[in-house]
Amino acid sequence: MARVLAFLKPYRIAVAIALSLMLTELAVELIQPLLMAKIIDEGILQNDLQEVVMWGGVMLAASFAAFAAGVINSYYAAHVSQSFGFDVRKSLYDKVQSFSFANFNLFPASSLITRMTNDITQLQNTVFMSLRIMMRAPLLIIGGLIMAFVVNVKLALFLSAAAPFLFLFLYWVMGKGGELFKAVQEKLDSVNSVMQENLTGIRLIKAFVRRNHEVKRFTRTNEDLRGGTVKALRLMEVTMPVLLLIMNLSILGVLWFGGIQVNTGEVKVGEVVAIVNYATRITAAFSIFSWIIMAFSRARASSNRVAEVLETDVDLTDRSESRNGLTVSQGKIRFADVSFKYPDNSEKVLDGISFIINPGETVAILGATGSGKTSLFQLIPRLYDVTGGKVEIDGHDVREMKMENLRRKIGFVPQEALLFTGSVKENISWGKEDASLEEITEAAINAQIHETIMKLPQGYETKVGQRGVNLSGGQKQRLSIARALVRMPKILLLDDSTSALDMKTEAKLLGSLKKYACTTLIITQKISTAMEADRILLLEDGRLLAEGDHENLLKTSGLYKRIFQSQSGEENRNHA
Repeated sequence: MARVLAFLKPYRIAVAIALSLMLTELAVELIQPLLMAKIIDEGILQNDLQEVVMWGGVMLAASFAAFAAGVINSYYAAHVSQSFGFDVRKSLYDKVQSFSFANFNLFPASSLITRMTNDITQLQNTVFMSLRIMMRAPLLIIGGLIMAFVVNVKLALFLSAAAPFLFLFLYWVMGKGGELFKAVQEKLDSVNSVMQENLTGIRLIKAFVRRNHEVKRFTRTNEDLRGGTVKALRLMEVTMPVLLLIMNLSILGVLWFGGIQVNTGEVKVGEVVAIVNYATRITAAFSIFSWIIMAFSRARASSNRVAEVLETDVDLTDRSESRNGLTVSQGKIRFADVSFKYPDNSEKVLDGISFIINPGETVAILGATGSGKTSLFQLIPRLYDVTGGKVEIDGHDVREMKMENLRRKIGFVPQEALLFTGSVKENISWGKEDASLEEITEAAINAQIHETIMKLPQGYETKVGQRGVNLSGGQKQRLSIARALVRMPKILLLDDSTSALDMKTEAKLLGSLKKYACTTLIITQKISTAMEADRILLLEDGRLLAEGDHENLLKTSGLYKRIFQSQSGEENRNHA
């Protein structure tokens, strides 16, 4: 929890002001029973109206001071808690942005969303309530016990005898509650995960008529969340009756023994009233302890979850020997005996891959599913690091380059075309923030999407739905390609990015790419696409099986020949 509470350091002055004001309220609350005892003993019982008016006036002035302190305290408590929440959320978001792909494997997206929303909200509320109410409760209990001893030692012993048992009980409840609420937050992650999958795949669910199945799946996770929450809240609710029972027994003891002492003249009536008043206030403070413990238990569980993300080591960073001046100038790519395996996986995805791609060359990468094509792509912009060998660009190991310098010169179009909420223009300029309309239009024309955009209701200003839901697969792919082209990259990586295009559109697109002075790598399953490339790399089971142009591979590679014949036969059947 210390890791998260460190975010309060910039607001030390505001926290100190809030706490001092809260202590002012507390001081008034603790002195009031004492003033009441004076009014009774020195005023009412002595029939001295002047004493009643004087001490009554002091109580009234103190109450106004407490009221003013409370209002100002609320302002500072809100300021600190909201600023604290903003800083934690921003820091957490920045940390997630720095994550490598391997780091993302540790935290599902649904869990990260819960941590950045629900968990931080829990912490934010706890900070506010701590500065406003929560810290008053334990201080009121301690202060009330001290003041009770100041009034009358014998009567105060009834209250102090119960305190150790209550504190031990509360300590146990807080530990147990922390475990239960951590489980609740994890179950909330599961609910968010199922909801996210359902909303993302709603079209598929409807197409396969899987509504009932998905409803049952959501119901199961929702019931788990309800069961965990009920279990945690049940423990919290038990605490209040236990606390009230013990404290009420203490008050009965004070009244019984105090009554005897008043009759013998050893204790004044005002002192009994004061002690009972302190006992009542302590009881009220203990009565909200179940709620305080629940809030702190949830906050502790949430802080651990937030700290877990903040303290995660990012395994892919710029190295100390990285040279800031290095960048991609020509686009020559060299794989030197490259091997790669994913974290926590002993099996190599790529093994002993070596090849050279010259600047401006277009290379197609062919291979069956699982042959390592996408993994090979991800090593070029250093989305993952090699586990053996090295990847060089323009003669420099990519690990020697600053990642920002490296990636700014690479246009990457992933296998799944992903668009963002915003206009068509904003989605294309996402590739180059300061791109002019002319640059955006040129990229769209070369990506074969300009004519389609002009037919949209507002042209380039047409809003794209979340993840591009209002566009077809081919339109999303071409917009993603335009987003990469607007960067004017030195290296262009197309990961099966033309799969949804017809042959005519694809041919025009490949022709347009030749206008760009960049090295182009295309992952494809189509022989027709591979034939347009200068060279073809054929992968199988993570190894480079063969390389060459179309004619050369037909003569030297049996696998390539079989792929060609199977696709040629399929095309002939389609034409027939």
